[in-house]
Amino acid sequence: MLLQGIHHVALICRDYAQSRAFYHDILRLPIVSEHYRAERESWKLNLALPDGSQLELFSFPSPPPRPSHPEACGLRHLAFRVAELDHVIATLAAANVASEAVRTDEYTGRRFTFIADPDGLPLELYEMASPC
Repeated sequence: MLLQGIHHVALICRDYAQSRAFYHDILRLPIVSEHYRAERESWKLNLALPDGSQLELFSFPSPPPRPSHPEACGLRHLAFRVAELDHVIATLAAANVASEAVRTDEYTGRRFTFIADPDGLPLELYEMASPC
């Protein structure tokens, strides 16, 4: 195989402080590094996921809105594995993060739902069995 996995996913946000709080404080992703790039008026925040991959969060002045409806070509959504979907939904609800109704994947039988980040990016929460 040529590819070994995902190293990082880069996201551009409209309100850096709000998105930083969402991904770090609410979703509890640890910070790897954070830098302000004055020449670009841009923040760059690297957040760690347990599997070693990262989310790279950027801010830029006046980014264009994300085309979403109708669905545009390109990234449709970002999906995260979770061990206990009901626990994650309850934890996020306590932080005022709404989720869609839980659905079941017709092919795998696994449960999933969607939430949205502060910029409206759909984030899927996909329940995987906990390792034994």
